[in-house]
Amino acid sequence: MPLALFDLDNTLLAGDSDYLWSLFLVEQGIVDSKIHERENQRFYDQYLEGCLDIDEFLQFQLKPLGDHPRIDLERWRAQFIKTKISPIMLPSAVKLIENHRKNGDTLLIITATNRFITGPIANLLGIDHLLATEPEIIDGEYTGAATGTPCFQEGKVAQLNDWLYRHNESLSGSWFYSDSHNDIPLLEIVENPVAVDPDSKLKAFAQQKNWQIISLRE
Repeated sequence: MPLALFDLDNTLLAGDSDYLWSLFLVEQGIVDSKIHERENQRFYDQYLEGCLDIDEFLQFQLKPLGDHPRIDLERWRAQFIKTKISPIMLPSAVKLIENHRKNGDTLLIITATNRFITGPIANLLGIDHLLATEPEIIDGEYTGAATGTPCFQEGKVAQLNDWLYRHNESLSGSWFYSDSHNDIPLLEIVENPVAVDPDSKLKAFAQQKNWQIISLRE
C-alpha cells in the first residue's frame, strides 16, 4: 500500500505544537517565563529561517521533561492537548487523512517535534505510525535528553529509510504533505510531494519544481 506521510506542525495543525507547549509551560508557571519565552521565540525564528541548531534546541525543549516527574508531565500534557491542540485541529486536514485512509494508504506522521508531545496528537488523528524526535526514558522517567537521530531535515529522511527497511515498505506511490522548507530533503524523494500552506521558501521551491500546492485552512 502506498505511504501517505504528513508533517504535523502548521500542516495538519493550524499552529506549532512544540512552540505552544513552551508557551503552555510558561502560562502554568512551570518554567521561568522571561527566559523561556525569549529562548522559545529565538529557536522558533531560527527554525523559520532554516538555521536551527537542533541539538541546542532539544537541550532547551526537553529540559522540562527531565525536571519533573512523569506523572505530573502527563497530567499537564492532557490539559495542553485539550486547551492548546484541540482548538487548532483542521477539519480539512482530517478530511485529507480520511481520504487517504479510504484509499487504503498507510498513514504516517513524521515530525521534528518530540514524541511526548506528538504521540497523543497522532492518536487523536487516528494515525498509528509516528516518526518523531525521541526523548530519552530511563527507569520510566524522562531524562531531559534526546535519543537517536533527531527527526529534522535530513534526519527525517534517515528515520524514514530505517522505518521503510524495518517494515519492508517502499516509497512507490508515496505522498508527503508539509508546510516547511526544512522538509525539502524528504519532499524531494517521494513520488507525490505536496506543499501545504507553505512558507515563502517552500512555496518558491514548489513552484520551481511544479509541485502541487494546497491549503488546509480555507
